[in-house]
Amino acid sequence: MTEILPADPSGISRAATLLQQGALVALPTETVYGLGADARNGTAVAGIYEVKGRPSFNPLIIHVADVDQARRYGRWSDTAEILASAFWPGPMTLVLPLADGHGLSSLVTAGLDSVGIRVPAHPTARAILRALGGPVAAPSANPSGKISATTAQHVLSGLGGRIAAVVDDGPCTVGLESTIIGLNQPRPTLLRAGGLPSEAIEAAFGAPLDVADGAEIIAPGQLASHYAPHASVRLNAQAATDGEVYLGFGAASGSGPDDLTLSASGDLVEAAAHLFDRLHALDRLRKPIAVAPIPETGLGRAINDRLRRAAAPR
Repeated sequence: MTEILPADPSGISRAATLLQQGALVALPTETVYGLGADARNGTAVAGIYEVKGRPSFNPLIIHVADVDQARRYGRWSDTAEILASAFWPGPMTLVLPLADGHGLSSLVTAGLDSVGIRVPAHPTARAILRALGGPVAAPSANPSGKISATTAQHVLSGLGGRIAAVVDDGPCTVGLESTIIGLNQPRPTLLRAGGLPSEAIEAAFGAPLDVADGAEIIAPGQLASHYAPHASVRLNAQAATDGEVYLGFGAASGSGPDDLTLSASGDLVEAAAHLFDRLHALDRLRKPIAVAPIPETGLGRAINDRLRRAAAPR
C-alpha cells in the first residue's frame, strides 16, 4: 500500500525518514508532483527508473533546499549566480558541470558529466528537503511518457501500490515542469520550455538564450513522445470531429458534454496550471483529444511543447 501523508510536520518527518531509508516518495512541488529518491543512493534512484519504466539514458533533476546545497553538486559560475538570485526558489532548473566530490549516484546523471539542479518554491517540498538534509532526485510522479501528475490522486492513479508514499498538499499551482537552462554549453541554452517564461530569463541574463536542437538527450523532457494520453491528440483544432473530445482555450471552446477548456478567458497562466489535470480528465474517456490553438508566447511555448510531445508518434 502507498501511504498518503499529510503536508504537516508529521507527514514531512515521515517522508524524510522514508527517503533516508531508500524508499520512493512522491512530493508536491509548485510545478508537478515529483517521484523522489535520495539522489546519493544508487539503489533508490534505480527504483525511480524501474517504477516509472523510464529509459536509463534520460537523466534526472535533483532538488535541493537552497543555493548553498546546489553549489555542492554543480560547478558554480557568474551566470548561475545571476539566474539563481533572480529565480530560485522557483520553476527553473540549471544544468551545470558536476562538482568534484559531488557524491551523487551516476544513475542521476545518466552517465553525463553534468547535472540538473532546482530549488523548488513549494514550502512542503523545501521542508522535506531540509529534513532529509540532502538532494532528492525527482522526475514527475507518473509512468514514463504519460501525463504528468499535478495532484496526489494523479500520482496514485499511475503509481499507487508501487511507491512507499505520497505527500498530499493539493494541486500544483504552476502545473508545468520547470524551465531547463543549460549552463554546460558555450552559451546559456534553453533545453526545455517550462513554468518560467524564457523571456523572463533572457531579461535577467541580458541576452537571448540559445535553443537546443534536441538531437541529443542532455536534460529531462527532451524525448519526442512524452506526456501522452492513451488516445491520440490532434493539435491546433478549431473544433472536434465525430468521436473526439475538445480541449479549448479562450474563444475556442467545445460544445460537447465532455469538452473542457484550459482557460475560457485565454489566460496562459491559468491554462498552464490546468493542462495536465484537463488531459487526465479527458484521458479517462479514452477518446481522441482535439486541442485548440495556443499562442506561442510566454507560457504558451511550454504548453505547446508538452502538447506536441503528447501528440507525437509513439
